[in-house]
Amino acid sequence: MISKDDELVAFIDALSPRARLMGLDLGTKTIGLALSDVEQRIATPLETIKRVKFTPDVGRIKDLAARYEVGGLVFGLPLNMDGTEGPRSQATRAFVRNLKPLLPLPVLFWDERMSTMVVTRTLLDADASRAKRADAVDKMAAAYILQGALDRYERIAADAADAEDEAAARTVLDMETPPGGGAMDE
Repeated sequence: MISKDDELVAFIDALSPRARLMGLDLGTKTIGLALSDVEQRIATPLETIKRVKFTPDVGRIKDLAARYEVGGLVFGLPLNMDGTEGPRSQATRAFVRNLKPLLPLPVLFWDERMSTMVVTRTLLDADASRAKRADAVDKMAAAYILQGALDRYERIAADAADAEDEAAARTVLDMETPPGGGAMDE
């Protein structure tokens, strides 16, 4: 079974250079959208789509994906607190199944537990009005989801680089230490 980390690495490594990622927070009434930079390091809130029907909603996503040269989609997967999938997760997967023939981009599902709560708390701490919170929370949740995936990818890459450096240092030490562990001049 492939791990979530392996799935993330394969997803991002398969993208064309400088392709952006789009984060999506799919709700029943809105779809929050976020966009990565071309270096896939920073997620920025983009827009909140007021859901109407599937076809116009997907049309807007397709338009934005084309405009910003998006290479992959990161969908927030609303898991239950115990990590299982419930009705909202199933609805998200169904949306993606119907989207795939219309927008054939690679898709990664990313755990979105607590994203809306974290974003709402941040907006409350910033003393944002109720109207501003309502307008911003979905696209900010999408950015939070996307940033989580980007940060995890960067951490995996840093850990891999550290492991390579450590292996290289061990190889150098092994080459400098003579058999028997004595000094070279003995």
